[in-house]
Amino acid sequence: MEISAEPIRVQSLAQAGLNQVPPQYIQPPQHRPNRPSSSTNIPLINLFGLDPTRRDSVRASIGQACRDWGAFHVTNHGIPASIVDAIKRAGLTFFNDSSVEDKLKYACDPSSSASEGYGSRMLEKDDTVLDWRDYFDHHTLPLRRRNPTRWPHFPADYRQVVSEYSDRIASLARELLGLASESLGLETRRLEEVVGEFWQNITISYYPPCPQPELTLGLQAHSDFGAITLLVQDEVGGLEVLKDGEWVPVKPLGGDAIVVLLADQTEIMTNGKYRSAQHRALTNSNQARLSVATFHDPAKTVKVSPASELTSALTPPLYAEVVYGDYVSSWYTKGPEGKRNIDALLLEP
Repeated sequence: MEISAEPIRVQSLAQAGLNQVPPQYIQPPQHRPNRPSSSTNIPLINLFGLDPTRRDSVRASIGQACRDWGAFHVTNHGIPASIVDAIKRAGLTFFNDSSVEDKLKYACDPSSSASEGYGSRMLEKDDTVLDWRDYFDHHTLPLRRRNPTRWPHFPADYRQVVSEYSDRIASLARELLGLASESLGLETRRLEEVVGEFWQNITISYYPPCPQPELTLGLQAHSDFGAITLLVQDEVGGLEVLKDGEWVPVKPLGGDAIVVLLADQTEIMTNGKYRSAQHRALTNSNQARLSVATFHDPAKTVKVSPASELTSALTPPLYAEVVYGDYVSSWYTKGPEGKRNIDALLLEP
């Protein structure tokens, strides 16, 4: 639900020239971004255009990054930088050049969590602290979910850009799941077979300048609940990944660079060998920031459990089987709070 009868958008609050953040956006002290962040960065993996002669080394690099981080950059992945730039440009044009009235024509259903469209709040809890961001969520795959008439018509190529990006990024997600499968000694399509048909959402997030960034978060700490997330960000920066108890800034690389974030169902399928990445987004007082996250999830009816090839009498399953739709419902009703939803599935040793 929105926090009042009228839709409230963070961009409108920022444009009103507030000197203080409204109380519903103030994080509790333990969640505020007031600790020094690490100076390291997530791994960078060159996919070499998915050249078969390089597959062994690329597979090894991806396996190492999945074990150590659950997050990494990929470059030379086959999606031209022009397509990556186009979806960022389309998002910025919608948020910066459309009137509030035009944007609200595409408002999401405030009574339903994760509904398609323009919004500011995804969680169902009324007492949750709000994120300092607006977003546009697109339902893009399977194709039977894709209805571009629900997406902005401005700029003129917006719908075409999102559709092309959707198809290209889904192909990359399949390739990455295949490499992750192989790096565990599994058949190439093993993880993809568990996930099944991709249910893909593309969320363009806009983080307006914030008068008190030390009190807020653009996106609270969480791990994604699906299988794999591919994200592009602008040059402003603000994404952070948790590594060994420290928040590590994911420095923007530009060009064709895409951030890969393993999500909870991959952690379950790999029996914890690969961990989902806990991440958050910071705000700043000077510049708006934009990111485009593409989520690749199972259908709600899919049952997810550790792959049988990765369990034995000596390495029993760490996680209980879960129906994906039940997992998503729990995430939205309870809130993420780090990784508490996947931790709830841990079996007693």
